[in-house]
Amino acid sequence: MTTRYHPVLVALHWILALMIFMALVVGGPIMAAMESTDPQKLTGMTGHIIWGMVVGVLLLLRLITRFVTMKPAKANTGKTALNTAAGLTHWAMYALVAGMVLSGLVMANNADLFAITLGGSGDPLPADLAVYPARVAHGVIANVLTALIVLHVGGWAFHQFILRDRLISRMWFGKRQAASQAEAGQQTLEV
Repeated sequence: MTTRYHPVLVALHWILALMIFMALVVGGPIMAAMESTDPQKLTGMTGHIIWGMVVGVLLLLRLITRFVTMKPAKANTGKTALNTAAGLTHWAMYALVAGMVLSGLVMANNADLFAITLGGSGDPLPADLAVYPARVAHGVIANVLTALIVLHVGGWAFHQFILRDRLISRMWFGKRQAASQAEAGQQTLEV
């Protein structure tokens, strides 16, 4: 057992956190507010598609790294319901990010966005992407993911300010010393 996550997992966590935040902020309200005829929307859409594909690749790398590296013992809030909710929230966030990437790819394929944005076809962007079911799914998933991210940050605040267990240090860089058997026995839910 170790006291910190592997440095590659830590790096991927923080890179993905920043990239997902940016994709939700830029891809959501800013892109949606732009008219399809605005040349900036084509540029933004091109960047958003590339960004989303990079998020997908990094998510796969993060999952692989998570399964092949040693992890700290499961964290324990002292409440079974909170421990269960934490575990489910983490896996739900993985699933939702994957869903965002997949729905984005399906939407891009159905709306011929790859040819328009990356292929330089010269065709205009569709007037309304909401006619594609994948776009509707993309928006719903974004809202649920945003809610889970807020819950995740709330969990961090609970650990940091209420429990004062410095749990965040596990997801930061530093020496990965082995935890004592007593420490490993006290913790029951992986974060």
